[in-house]
Amino acid sequence: MPTAAAPPFGTSPDKPNNPCLIAILLCTYNGAEYLREQLDSFIRQTHWNWVAYASDDGSTDGTLEILAEYQRALGERLVILHGPRQGFARNFISLICNPAVRGEYFAFSDQDDIWLQDKLARGVTALRTVSHEVPALYCSRTELVDRSGRHLGFSPLFTKRPGLRNALVQSLAGANTMLINLRARELLRSTPEDAQIVAHDWLTYLIVSSYGGGIVYDPVPTLLYRQHGGNLIGSSTAIKSRLIRLSKTFCGHFSEWNEMNLKVLQQHKACLGLEHRQLLEQFALARRSPLIKRLKLLLQTRVYRQTFSGNVKLLVAALFKQL
Repeated sequence: MPTAAAPPFGTSPDKPNNPCLIAILLCTYNGAEYLREQLDSFIRQTHWNWVAYASDDGSTDGTLEILAEYQRALGERLVILHGPRQGFARNFISLICNPAVRGEYFAFSDQDDIWLQDKLARGVTALRTVSHEVPALYCSRTELVDRSGRHLGFSPLFTKRPGLRNALVQSLAGANTMLINLRARELLRSTPEDAQIVAHDWLTYLIVSSYGGGIVYDPVPTLLYRQHGGNLIGSSTAIKSRLIRLSKTFCGHFSEWNEMNLKVLQQHKACLGLEHRQLLEQFALARRSPLIKRLKLLLQTRVYRQTFSGNVKLLVAALFKQL
């Protein structure tokens, strides 16, 4: 059964000034094995004013039964929706675009993590320093755990400043750590329905950074990220995962991903500042130029990844025309 619920959102007998409302965007698909732990970690949040919107993409296990059980306990704090059944990224976009999803901030959630109790509070505290008129993104490191929740390590600690020059060639953090403000949500809602999306975390980083938004990368982990066969793409420390990503670079996947990202950004280009418009044009030109010119233009863009090994891979991709 669900653990004791937090106070109903919008009310608090001992807190006259209600904290801002956070909409938790939860995408589910055959997640019954770990879903209870994820939902329980929502309930334990120190920031209690939240509503979870669970968009299920056609589960055939016990996921919907678990969601219904928690909905009976939480009432209007848990809303169950039906996803488009077109993959995880499209399911996420359906939540972003759904007018019934309301909040001042929006937290992205996987179905198999365990949030630390101050996850939402840390994110809101960071984003409150950014004007509501500016798109803003909070993200963090994660603690890696195995299927049973045993500690495995941490995601890499990134120290370079976040921004579009990084976002063009790398996603900064997992969507499961992200919190965005209303302005960022509005920009994401403009994503065309037929757009090809590599990953919604990368898309969010690209959109917010392209508009010069506020980006906070928290070096303190805010959740336990479970490592198992279904989410290997998120493990940045696993040797197998690194080899998979390297092979995808040489097989042309990195180039395909960049092409997809640039097409989405093209929809926003007219609204961006001059510096970022020029950066997009320069990066696009570098990708299709001959070797010497390609390397020269890439150097001029000053795009970068967060680690030394990542920048070596970026150079290799440029040499083999896989940008």
